[in-house]
Amino acid sequence: MGRGFALFAGAAPEIIRASAREAEGLGYSSFWVNHPGATDGLAALALAATETRRIELGIGVIPLHTRGPDSIVQGVRANALPLGRLLLGVGSPNPGALRRVRDGVAALRSELPVRLVVAALGPQMCRLAGEVADAVLFNWLTPEHARRSAEWVRVGATAAGRHMPKLFAYVRVALGAAACDRLLEEAARYAAIPAYAAHFARMGVKPVETAIAAQSPDALAPALGKWQGVVDEIVLRAITGTDTVEENVALLRAAKPLK
Repeated sequence: MGRGFALFAGAAPEIIRASAREAEGLGYSSFWVNHPGATDGLAALALAATETRRIELGIGVIPLHTRGPDSIVQGVRANALPLGRLLLGVGSPNPGALRRVRDGVAALRSELPVRLVVAALGPQMCRLAGEVADAVLFNWLTPEHARRSAEWVRVGATAAGRHMPKLFAYVRVALGAAACDRLLEEAARYAAIPAYAAHFARMGVKPVETAIAAQSPDALAPALGKWQGVVDEIVLRAITGTDTVEENVALLRAAKPLK
């Protein structure tokens, strides 16, 4: 199972650069940023691209209801992102999410020779991802629900006569008391979003129960071990206490992939 690392796209440039270098040096499979609000995730990912040569670069994900395919294509090209390493993630809220994602993936595929990743929470989007995507990105879920979601993806892929897409799962990881407090704050924000509220209700868990809140580095390995064999790659979404280079590098090193 691969292991990736993800940051908030609005993190300071020096954090993104240093974390991308460290992730590649430690053997992580991928490095990701998100695309929140007015923050341009493609520009943030370009910072990581200039510091690395081998690691895959993911954006998880661009919301198609606020940024259309033409703008995404322009952004990828303007930031000179390396297409061979790019994992281009897209998603959409309701209403109209399924059609928007289906049409968006088709439009992007016609313009960019990249791997397209679809963010999927519920069964319908999971099945659609199986039909059209090169990879799927799960988020805020337990290993048990990831297995169930994978089956929904498999149904879609089989119906479309396609190979199973690669499965990624964002797993929020906090290390230390201050980071764990911030994890609780982020969990509360997501719990207030209707689509995520329905997602947590479907699983029957609180948001924080899908994350890893570790008081010490020794607690990370057994928690991460619960994901072994569940998906193709877990992406550690870093939650730190004060957003410093040192905190992110420490987390990268504490959770580094096994050789």
